[in-house]
Amino acid sequence: MELRQMRYFVGVAEELHFGRAAERLYISTPTLSQQIKQLEREVGTTLLIRHSRGVELTPAGQVFLARARETIQAAGLALKDTRRAAGLDEPVLRLGLLNGIPGWLPAALEQLATERFPNSTVTLAAGTTTDQLRMLTAGEIDLGLVRTPLTLLPAITSEHLAAEELGVLLAATHPLAASSVLTLDDLTGHELIWIPRAAAPEFYDDALGRLGDGIRLSDISMSHSQLRSALLVRRSAISLGSRRAATPDIVWRPLKGRPLIARYAAVWRTDSHNPVLQAMTVSPGLTVVRQQDVVD
Repeated sequence: MELRQMRYFVGVAEELHFGRAAERLYISTPTLSQQIKQLEREVGTTLLIRHSRGVELTPAGQVFLARARETIQAAGLALKDTRRAAGLDEPVLRLGLLNGIPGWLPAALEQLATERFPNSTVTLAAGTTTDQLRMLTAGEIDLGLVRTPLTLLPAITSEHLAAEELGVLLAATHPLAASSVLTLDDLTGHELIWIPRAAAPEFYDDALGRLGDGIRLSDISMSHSQLRSALLVRRSAISLGSRRAATPDIVWRPLKGRPLIARYAAVWRTDSHNPVLQAMTVSPGLTVVRQQDVVD
């Protein structure tokens, strides 16, 4: 029996729903269900009753829940007190927070740090892909998040984590907003406001190269957080982004053939001795935070 399985059980017992618990624990629902079944086989009895509305605890499950919480807490205290007795500082992971990234991804990494290294602390430093690499090289962060494609130095390791479809963002009053799907030809001649090339040069060039020569690049560029405001000022312009950026006054339209994909990766220095990072990247590594690629 592993602490990880106990944490999984506590998550299901508190949510009383496998789907919600899986989201909270950043694993797939089938994987969570399989782990709980394995736990029940080891215990030798049913801990949860599954039904269409969710789950409920059996009497044995209620006892196990109380003891599992005690065990998890005791394990955390044991590690914390041992490190304090050895004169070790509280472990800290400095995580780079990429502008515009899906919110679940840094949250999943923080959860993984806590699971692999209890009582660790995660601090955040926001920035672009270029900022992440600069901070990583300078030793200002331990783990960065970037958009790819990206050429890395041999001293830096990367691992793909997620991907999502990019489409066209435009004001709800824009003529192209009437179409449910756009083609590359539809974009011909339209002004494109997008991120500065310096923020992620290779990602920027790859995306624009896929759009072709018909697009008219704007004389202004904006960060991800400012694109919406820019489109409300220049209502004849368009931008690129994920479905997450849509609002009542800014619509998102997919491109036919889905030619644009934003891919996100974690990067870290191969020579890093950060104990939290080392605990996170040992087998199976960061793959446990992956969700199914969001290609809407």
